[in-house]
Amino acid sequence: MFLNHILLGFLGIAFGGAVAAGTFAFVIVIGVVPRMIGKCNRAAGTLCFEQAIILGGILGNIVSVFLQMHIPLGQVSGHIFLGLYGLSAGMFVGCIAVALAEILNTFPILFRRAKLKVGLQWVMWTMAVGKTCGALYYFVKKIGEGLS
Repeated sequence: MFLNHILLGFLGIAFGGAVAAGTFAFVIVIGVVPRMIGKCNRAAGTLCFEQAIILGGILGNIVSVFLQMHIPLGQVSGHIFLGLYGLSAGMFVGCIAVALAEILNTFPILFRRAKLKVGLQWVMWTMAVGKTCGALYYFVKKIGEGLS
């Protein structure tokens, strides 16, 4: 029994490290970090950006494994924390999606085929609002509850 626990612990650490390495390699390959640094005009703070990404990954793993997201702060502060977490996670996913779309030249191809030359920012905004409304509908209606 003890050897099973040691083996499972070793495999968990090994597979978790492999997944984390793949995730960070994906983030680096699609160029999220240099793009964010360029957009923020903070070339001098490149090391800070990189350290923040690394610390965020490490702390996120520690919280998800050991703390199991139990927040004994009360209902109001728990909702505030959950909202901040959701905002941060949404920004992360949004940056990944936009970076991946730019790497694949999805938007320029779409705009060229649709013959759009004016109002591109409004198309991007409507796509973002549509995604937000769809996610809110999904969570308010609790569509995914019966699937697990």
